[in-house]
Amino acid sequence: MKHTADESVVKEKMRFTLVYRQKILHDPDKSSDILTIFPRFMDIPGLIEQDFTLLFGDSTSAKLLEKWSTNIKPKVIAQSRGLTQTGELQDLVQNAVATEIEEGWDSDRSSILLLVHLLPLSSQGRKRPGKISARQACDCLVKFIKTGVSIQGHLEGITQSVQPYLLAAGPKKSRIQSYFIVVDKQALPCKSSNSLAAVDELFKAHYVFGTTYCQELTNVFTFLQTTLYDIDVEMTKVNPRVAELRARMLH
Repeated sequence: MKHTADESVVKEKMRFTLVYRQKILHDPDKSSDILTIFPRFMDIPGLIEQDFTLLFGDSTSAKLLEKWSTNIKPKVIAQSRGLTQTGELQDLVQNAVATEIEEGWDSDRSSILLLVHLLPLSSQGRKRPGKISARQACDCLVKFIKTGVSIQGHLEGITQSVQPYLLAAGPKKSRIQSYFIVVDKQALPCKSSNSLAAVDELFKAHYVFGTTYCQELTNVFTFLQTTLYDIDVEMTKVNPRVAELRARMLH
């Protein structure tokens, strides 16, 4: 499986090894070696999607892409208009409702980042007390590099352990050509260059690789988990603001 160029063969063998892979992820001594044992995650897009769908089913897997644009996105934009309008927030709102964008993130990416502004940010703990800014939290979700900049150089520049995040590559933010999920200092190619599909894949990566949510984005991811994907809704303890926003979105 490590050497075959036939993607269909790899995907079929990955399907059969799901249970074994899940056992590895729940073994503290082996979980960090998952990409070494199964390196095809790093060169074949779609394996994260396949694992998540096998774990949760087609219906759950499709929920973000089905619900966001028509049901949730307009409400997120409306709620964001009620916040104190910083320059950054104004730009996100304007881009979220625009059909053509020259500068800044596209409409779907902007609307996702509005969640970071709507939901309270987690503190950094004892070593780094206080709350980070929404701008810093957005950077924990997605980072941009221009086409031509070395992705390997970006990975080598990572100096601390971080939770999975998106790396967006393109000539500018409004014209992203490819997305990668960065995990364990590896860049895994996303199946799609669509910004909403990339967020969908990033969320799923947490379950496929058994990682916890980034502390700064816990409220954003638990909102997506309980509002869009309907995963462990009753079992998940959420921030009161997450519960409030969830109620407004589902009303």
